[in-house]
Formats: sequence, structure tokens, C-alpha cells
Amino acid sequence: MMMGNLGYAIGGYGVAGMLLNLVFTVGLIAGLVLLVAWIWRRINPVGQVGTSSYQPGPAQLPQEILRARYARGEITREEYQQMLADLG
Repeated sequence: MMMGNLGYAIGGYGVAGMLLNLVFTVGLIAGLVLLVAWIWRRINPVGQVGTSSYQPGPAQLPQEILRARYARGEITREEYQQMLADLG
């Protein structure tokens, strides 16, 4: 006799309602955790936890970059001379 009223004792929807409530609650908690994690990563990007770990190198002049590319063989002598003339 008591088992017949079990559905009404847990909200009127029975075990299915209880399971849906559980799924909804777990989904809501997971969503909140993901939202907090997303906000945290927007505030502190990866590699910059706490203080900034990015140290910019010294600024290079375009001619220095061009000279380094020529030295590495990325561009030919003609390209180097043409680009150098374009910069100057």
C-alpha cells in the first residue's frame, strides 16, 4: 500500500521525475563550473598565471630582420637588395 503512493511522495512524477531532477541539477552545477573556468581563463590566459611571464625581446629594426633572413638563406641576394632599397 505504501509503494503505491511513492510517486506522489517524490513530487508527483515518480522515479522518472527524480532522475530528471538529478540530471538537471548535475547539469546546472557542471554548467556553473564551466562558466567559472571560462571566466578564469579569460582573466588569466594560459602561460600568464599571476604575474606576466612574457618578456618581449629588444625591438629589431627592419634592416636587422632583413639581414638575418638573408643570413639564414631565406631570401636571395637580389631579394635582399630590393627589400633593403624599399626600406631605405
